Amino acid sequence: MNLHQFRFVREAVRQNYNLTEAAKALATSQPGVSKAIIELEDELGVDIFRRHGKRVRSLTEPGRAILISVEKILQEIDNIKRVGKEYTEQDQGKLVIAAVQAHIRYTLPPIVTEFKKKFPRVLLSILPGTPSQVAEMVESEQADLGLIAEAVTGHQELNLLPSLPWHYVALLPSHHPLTANERLTLAELANYPLIIYDTACAGHTKLVQTFALQSLTPEILLRAIDADTIKTYVELGLGVGIMPNITLDTPLNGTLRALPLEHVFGNHLTHIVLKQGTYLRRYMNALIELLSPSLNRKEIEQTLHEGYAIDAP
Repeated sequence: MNLHQFRFVREAVRQNYNLTEAAKALATSQPGVSKAIIELEDELGVDIFRRHGKRVRSLTEPGRAILISVEKILQEIDNIKRVGKEYTEQDQGKLVIAAVQAHIRYTLPPIVTEFKKKFPRVLLSILPGTPSQVAEMVESEQADLGLIAEAVTGHQELNLLPSLPWHYVALLPSHHPLTANERLTLAELANYPLIIYDTACAGHTKLVQTFALQSLTPEILLRAIDADTIKTYVELGLGVGIMPNITLDTPLNGTLRALPLEHVFGNHLTHIVLKQGTYLRRYMNALIELLSPSLNRKEIEQTLHEGYAIDAP
């Protein structure tokens, strides 16, 4: 068996079992891919793929187990290459971050500024997405790491590192009746139209669920995709905004007031998303330390290889 066979197996699965497309992706011929896979199956004594005629249809049960090992082997090969490259190119390279829009707009700017001072030769790219899209980009290695506000399910190859804390605040016009109460309740909030983040964009599904658990059904006036939109509609007096405190990056003018809601919705953590077994280059470690200042490097490495999976509730 050889690495070419492993790559052919992995790419066949990635291309939805289309060997022609797998061959194109690997710049080789379809007959060559098919022959190499058959030779590997003969050597192992099991079928990796189910076939209908000459067409590959799906993985067999032993094929699924083999694919897991193939993925690990190829990832370690990539890690070995990265080690060599790191020592030849100490502080230069490419780093891709996937993040939800709120973190791109509010969390990352000061961190990226500090990072670029330390590593000016690193080419940094930032990809936006929903929490699920961020997880998928990290899992498929389109991104080196991700940044999300809440955990998502169904990604067992990914781990989470705790990052910066955040909590919800209620954003109100300064003359709003609720400003007289420093400790708002769910029932009080439910009496007014609410302006919140779109759950698909920001992962704030638990916010709505919290109301439902108390048998409250507030009017959701607007589901916005960014904090500036929430602020604009609150300023117009159309409702009460509920948003993460990290999105209040500048002092409020005299027309708006923010009240804390930790006692209602609890405290939350931003999470760094990493693929298990990822080799951390020096500048990648530095970025993680900026995003997660409470962790030391040993804890980061331990979480990456032994930490809790992203499909935690």
